[in-house]
Amino acid sequence: MTDTTPDPYLEHRRLLFATAYRMLGSVADAEDVLQDAWLAWNATDRATVRNPRAYLVRAVTNLSLNRLTSSQATREKYVGPWLPEPLLTSPDAAVETEVADTVSTAMLVVLETLSPVERAVFVLREVFGYSHGEIADVLDRPEPAVRQIAHRAREHVQARRPRFDADPAEREKVTARFIAACAGGDLNAVMELLAPDVTAWTDGGGKVTAARRPLHGDSQVARWILGVLAKPESSGIVPEPAVINGELGILCTVDGVPVAVLTYGIADGRLHDLWFQVNPDKLHGLRADNGPA
Repeated sequence: MTDTTPDPYLEHRRLLFATAYRMLGSVADAEDVLQDAWLAWNATDRATVRNPRAYLVRAVTNLSLNRLTSSQATREKYVGPWLPEPLLTSPDAAVETEVADTVSTAMLVVLETLSPVERAVFVLREVFGYSHGEIADVLDRPEPAVRQIAHRAREHVQARRPRFDADPAEREKVTARFIAACAGGDLNAVMELLAPDVTAWTDGGGKVTAARRPLHGDSQVARWILGVLAKPESSGIVPEPAVINGELGILCTVDGVPVAVLTYGIADGRLHDLWFQVNPDKLHGLRADNGPA
């Protein structure tokens, strides 16, 4: 008789990817972690596993912790600003404010400032609602220690997370105006859509031309954007609205191939923080709809 019982790994794959992605800020690394978890799962005597979901979440969390810890030295030597890999998500994620907030570029950038263990505790507790006791089991740490870590991580994130407007209609309007202003090469129109104290980060990873340091102020950011678009190599770029990390952003393609993505925060009708991802090694999550992470 054929066993029609769903494979727990496949059943919980979306949860596992969402956990790894928030832990690592990398689509490629999250996929590698899931592959390692799948190999471990297939090597396990499943008859001894009482709770497959808990087993898999624990495996993915600890694999992500190991990878995050080992990658810290690499990130310290990274050329220019390090930004998370953008993920093309379904339009539904933009409607679900909670999903969009926890996977947004702004949130992932803040999570980068946590220690690996703090990040794991925050993701499991604040994003997925695990109890302190469940997290203690996952991380093999005393529950009182987990409570302290959770409190410290939550306060850290709350103090650093920016507050932006979440109105989808406003975001759609500003995005369309920004694309039109950039396409028209109108410096004043671009500046009008940028907050006076706007900051832009560009991640080229040393692979392509990008600003090595953050750009500050509406004039500097606007001139830099229009300067890049005026270059001959930018002539074939097509910018289009796309739901990136649960929020409307701008996907730039050349002959249908992603070459850059822009995500941003909006408040009072203006862009306050801009994150440009142009590192070709970090654009894998833009090649297909991965669904809300």
